[in-house]
Amino acid sequence: MEKLGLNEIRERYLSFFESKNHLRMESFPLVPQNDKTLLLINAGMAPLKPYFTGEQTPPAPRVTTCQKCIRTPDIDNVGKTARHGTYFEMLGNFSFGDYFKKEAASYAWEFVTKVLNMPVDRLWVSIYEEDDEALDIWTKDVGVDPSHVFRMGKKDNFWEIGVGYPCGPCSEIYFDRGEKYKCDNPDCAPGCDCDRYLEFWNLVFTQFNNEGDGKYSPLAKKNIDTGMGLERIAAIMQDVESLFDVDTMQDIMGHIVKISGVEYHKDAKSDVSLRVITDHIRSTTMLISDGVIPSNEGRGYVLRRLLRRAVRHGKLIGIDRPFLTEVCDTVIKCNEKAYPQLVEKQEYIKKVISMEEERFHMTLESGLSILDDMLVEMGKNGETVMTGENAFKLYDTYGFPIDLTIEILSEKNLTVDEEGFAKAMQEQKTRAKKARADANIPGWESDGVSLKELAATEFVGYEHLTYESKVIAIVKDNAFANEAVEGEDVSVFVEATPFYGESGGQIGDTGVIEGANCKLNVVDTKKTPDGKFLHICNVESGMLSVNDTVTLTVDAKRRKSIMGAHSSVHLVHEALRRVLGTHVQQAGSLVEPNKIRFDFTHFSAVTAEELAKVEDVVNEQIREGLSVLNKEMPIAEAKEMGAMALFGEKYGNMVRVVKMGDFSIELCGGTHIDNIAKIGMFKITSESSVAAGVRRIEAVTGAGVLEYMREQANLIHTVADTLKTTPADMHRRVTQIQAEMKEQQHKIEQLDGKISSMMAVELFSYSKPAGDLKVIAVKIENSTADALRSLTDAIKSKAADAVCVLATVNEGKINFAAACGKDAVKAGAHSGNILKEIAKMCGGGGGGRPDSAMAGGSKPEMLDAALESVISIVEKQINK
Repeated sequence: MEKLGLNEIRERYLSFFESKNHLRMESFPLVPQNDKTLLLINAGMAPLKPYFTGEQTPPAPRVTTCQKCIRTPDIDNVGKTARHGTYFEMLGNFSFGDYFKKEAASYAWEFVTKVLNMPVDRLWVSIYEEDDEALDIWTKDVGVDPSHVFRMGKKDNFWEIGVGYPCGPCSEIYFDRGEKYKCDNPDCAPGCDCDRYLEFWNLVFTQFNNEGDGKYSPLAKKNIDTGMGLERIAAIMQDVESLFDVDTMQDIMGHIVKISGVEYHKDAKSDVSLRVITDHIRSTTMLISDGVIPSNEGRGYVLRRLLRRAVRHGKLIGIDRPFLTEVCDTVIKCNEKAYPQLVEKQEYIKKVISMEEERFHMTLESGLSILDDMLVEMGKNGETVMTGENAFKLYDTYGFPIDLTIEILSEKNLTVDEEGFAKAMQEQKTRAKKARADANIPGWESDGVSLKELAATEFVGYEHLTYESKVIAIVKDNAFANEAVEGEDVSVFVEATPFYGESGGQIGDTGVIEGANCKLNVVDTKKTPDGKFLHICNVESGMLSVNDTVTLTVDAKRRKSIMGAHSSVHLVHEALRRVLGTHVQQAGSLVEPNKIRFDFTHFSAVTAEELAKVEDVVNEQIREGLSVLNKEMPIAEAKEMGAMALFGEKYGNMVRVVKMGDFSIELCGGTHIDNIAKIGMFKITSESSVAAGVRRIEAVTGAGVLEYMREQANLIHTVADTLKTTPADMHRRVTQIQAEMKEQQHKIEQLDGKISSMMAVELFSYSKPAGDLKVIAVKIENSTADALRSLTDAIKSKAADAVCVLATVNEGKINFAAACGKDAVKAGAHSGNILKEIAKMCGGGGGGRPDSAMAGGSKPEMLDAALESVISIVEKQINK
């Protein structure tokens, strides 16, 4: 049997099925496209589901792929066994109503026996116990020895996912790896759990529809869905024990071995760590390449968890520095031919890994320190289970992942109260959810007014800015009312409205509501999650009653400026993806008249050059005057058009598509202009960080740009007047002032040094003996932390046998500084430990090196007693 590399097997497979008239498709991204049922692609057929269900038309009746996959349910077993991994590739050939069992079996047998040259006498085939058709095909048409075909039950050889879905029997191909892999069972045969007979290819014959109650009806069009794990077939072809011994895996592990100096197969614990890092860096590289960014939710948390487990296992084998970016280079080199985008995104992938790795190193240091303290306390109390409260504190306050806490404790034969942790986590989510709800929707429900009985409001504001409708409810003073009169503040509900209710980041409309005998000013419009529009009004004149027919008129000028701003959000989203990369995803937005705020996923600050490029791209599109299509259509049709859905948003069967020429196409329920030239201009005013991996851009549009430019011009002239110069000469004048200030600061520092030296001499008069050392413990009035440090450094430099502790109080807070001379340190005095004790007495904390330390406190009333204790503390230190 020919020994083939993993990459060669992949190419041979895809080329073989191309020769059988299959369309070779590239691997879909690991992030599911328009499939909210999956967090990550976990099987070869997963991204092809719309073709099997008939939702979409496949690009060809025959397709072949090598699909990247991630599975994490068994993440805790990765490394502990040689079988488990989180990232793998699945080879597959698929037929959508074209060929069926006979061709699928024939193609499979031809590939394994003619292309891979696997010995026929070591191949075995399983079939579903009731599938006589498959038996005849394998033995009579394909020519497999009947003694090498065996029947298996429904559990093993019948594929189904639920009532109402296609299903069918399957056949599996096994390889006999030989006597050295056999178990002790004398009846060992294909299907045994040992490693001798290894199943490597599953052929699913989708021929029925599951009707329920054990009933199945034939499908009009039968499908083929096959899957063969690339790493598994590579292990067979290379005659190695596990997926971690395959050529590409060994290349990656070899790099880790080189960095750590730890050999594989020398120590069981080290082997676990080497396997974990090898697997996780593959998953990490592929996830980031497909646009996933580390976060605390969803697929971002999967990535963060993989990265952090790899970092920790690096520390376990002695790697105390960031190293994963180096190993990432090897992962990319092993996969660059199959996935050339890895090379294109190499620097970006390494940047994301580097930032997360460095961040976690800091988290790990502080988290492990706190965890150690908790473990000591558990030991003192004879406890073997960490409380959910403590586990949550580690997670919430110190960023320490729960899975890492569980893993570390399990290594010490301790456990975590996971139920208590989950309860604490849920309580936090509930608080956060309530805070968001309270912030976004007026609290009618909590104030005793339930809107549940009201009908949803029909929104007609895409086509109309003025509309006639009937009032169905009025709310004032937290209660339903039959009428509202002049001067009252109320919320009005109507059957249909042209007013846009705040949602999707776009703020609500304002305008007027007029009836036969009244006029109301609409100051805001809100929308509840179930589609009821609240017109928040002040009654300017007359009286409004329930069942009145009124005319609702939106402030047209304001709405148009909002529409232009909202359209610019779509432009900036696409521009950011083109300038920074397709990993950019919208994470939030706020659309106001001539002003936007746009949050998006990105790993680092956007440079001035990148911001300028984004600005240029947006303004170029505005000048092009692209027409805007804003149309409602079935979601399937929208997806076929390539409309981008925002992650986390829920969409119904009918959606609105906003298409701007060939530049941008998104699903969006907001209001937009009909031609983007009407935006006028676009100007970014700021860029900042919102959270880890999320950036924020603020910008102005249309008339807002002109207003912004005027403000900037006025600011420049004001600053120039203050500096007594002209705008053109401002830079020279500021540079001159900075040089003058630097010179003055230098003189101040010289004077401070002289003053500190004089005060240091004076402070020696307050010294007291502790053995052969001079101890100074004094409170300094009206001083600062920096001044105290300068003083203690001055005393330390003047007397090698001095121990100095100084304190000052400002606004009820204590600052401490301490220093020990060289001889004092040699004698056993320790500045950090001195401050640790006295700061604790004063309700604070701190510490530092033996020769220098800083600390703080919050109980000034304890300061005198704390300073008096310094002598005894020093005496204990030097008499140990």
